Amino acid sequence: MRILLVEDDRNLSEIIRAGLQEREIRVQVAHTFDDGMLQAVLGTFDVIVLDVMLPGGSGFDLARQLRKRSIATPILLLTARNAVDDRVEGLDSGADDYLSKPFAFRELNARLRALARRRPALVPRIIHVGDLEVGLDTQVVSRAGKRIELTAKEFALLEFFVLNVGQVVDRASITSHVWDDNHDPFTNVLEVLVRRLRRKIDDDFEPKLIQTIRGAGYRFGE
Repeated sequence: MRILLVEDDRNLSEIIRAGLQEREIRVQVAHTFDDGMLQAVLGTFDVIVLDVMLPGGSGFDLARQLRKRSIATPILLLTARNAVDDRVEGLDSGADDYLSKPFAFRELNARLRALARRRPALVPRIIHVGDLEVGLDTQVVSRAGKRIELTAKEFALLEFFVLNVGQVVDRASITSHVWDDNHDPFTNVLEVLVRRLRRKIDDDFEPKLIQTIRGAGYRFGE
């Protein structure tokens, strides 16, 4: 399971992420309204967890905006506010469930899994970059009509590239998406992963799609 956690308290978000990762749940973290909106729109998640009080806007408003954009991913509101009116506003904003702080990880885990099971069937999103075809939901990849098998990490890297096509992306942004914020971006693990992906999607094809931008990172596209 992969979730997006939008929580401005960095210490709490790290505690939640560590606790959920022990339960084999991948967690992507955003700390502001705008970053949460961007990641929710660009990424693929089973559940979105929103804190109500966020820099730049409220979790209620973020849930409303996501529903207006036809993002049907289940939303769990996580907040210290426990009044009935707050719970009603949260559900009316488009959220699917509501959990008050403090909470037990067992209950959070159970609610996330219940929401993930109720995730609506989505039309598979497919991105084309030249003759490369990437199914973001199916994780089916092909180039020039040839099916390409990728590992989970290779696909996570390719997913980040195609969602940022044409842009120069730095190492820290890539490693945060493929691993997490605690991964050291200055190791050579990323270079090894890029080489592996290049062998599969670039070596036998033209034009080359993965471009190294010296001193800056990478750019993906023709």
